[in-house]
Amino acid sequence: MNGKAAQLTAIEESGWGQAFRFRQPHNLTFWVYLLGLGGGALSMVRYFGSGGGFYTPALTGGVLLFGLYLVPWLLLLRHHNRYTAQPAGLLATAFAWGGLAAPFWIALPANTALLEIWTKVGGTAFAADWAAGLTAPITEEWGKALGLVLLIGLAPRLVRSAYDGFLIGAFIGLGFQVFEDVLYVYNGAAQTFGANQIGTSLQVFVIRGAAGIVSHALFSAIFCAGLMWVLGRTRGERNVVLGVLTMLMAMVFHFAWDDMAGLGGHGLLAAVLPFLIAAVELVALFAVVRRATRQERTWMRELLGPEVAAGVLDPALLDAVSGLHKDRKAYRKRLHSRRTARHLIESANDLAREVARAGGQETDRVAHARAEVGRLREAAPPPGR
Repeated sequence: MNGKAAQLTAIEESGWGQAFRFRQPHNLTFWVYLLGLGGGALSMVRYFGSGGGFYTPALTGGVLLFGLYLVPWLLLLRHHNRYTAQPAGLLATAFAWGGLAAPFWIALPANTALLEIWTKVGGTAFAADWAAGLTAPITEEWGKALGLVLLIGLAPRLVRSAYDGFLIGAFIGLGFQVFEDVLYVYNGAAQTFGANQIGTSLQVFVIRGAAGIVSHALFSAIFCAGLMWVLGRTRGERNVVLGVLTMLMAMVFHFAWDDMAGLGGHGLLAAVLPFLIAAVELVALFAVVRRATRQERTWMRELLGPEVAAGVLDPALLDAVSGLHKDRKAYRKRLHSRRTARHLIESANDLAREVARAGGQETDRVAHARAEVGRLREAAPPPGR
């Protein structure tokens, strides 16, 4: 396959440059999504409505604190939305599902019912140690993953690769995490009968904020990447065994986090176990990211291949823009300038985006992006100087 044909194939397969249209009244998926969102919003209003007025300081503090907590997360995920980037509207739709439908429409009633069953089956002591971990990984992970399935129905050309699943899953999990944290603030205030509500908000924020690094966003990102490997929506990516094992791994992580007390007991292991589990989760996360980006990096190389052949990009810049962290680090080292390397990588990404939006055709926007790459390359110091 020649360079131009490979470029057009990459644009077609990745769906990059396609607009996301949320309102689709003739698509049943649209109405199922609205049903979930509406049901979740109604359940949330009912949950907070009974004591919302009395616990307004706690709720206000929780919303403000975890709203600020969102900012670094969004910046981090924006950084990872770097290859065949997903539209902001699609990611916002994923976040809304994770914040309203997954916790309040699915998880809250399902968890309540199952926790009662575990108490009846094993007794109160058994339920205290194990019920949460035997319940949440099933109800919550599948409830969040349903959002990914619905987004495939809403945007089948955009949601194609395992990395798409990873990124969308992270946004769904982040929505779940933030709304659940506000719920914890409310419950904490209720348990203390409204005493020191601002202090309760701060306490929950510190504990849940720190734990959130290896919580729902991580679980859902891993789980949804695995689901996309099972579905295999693009060439060469289907791997049912890998996908199922990845989904089970996310559920095991969720189980371990929820049943930390049962696993660690009350000795030294209880103090060390959270850090051990967090370390294992982060190693697994990086392994999943590395594997999931393979197809995305291939698409990026194919999409920019003709630009390298035309001399617009050099091979080292292509490696940086389509590679991993080590490739970008090597490019910065080659230019002896982090700032110059960053600008060149960003300009190459802009060019790739404009080429994708244009469907591989020549447009004024493509020409402008190409000229910007050329300008920055001319201004950059020669490698090794």
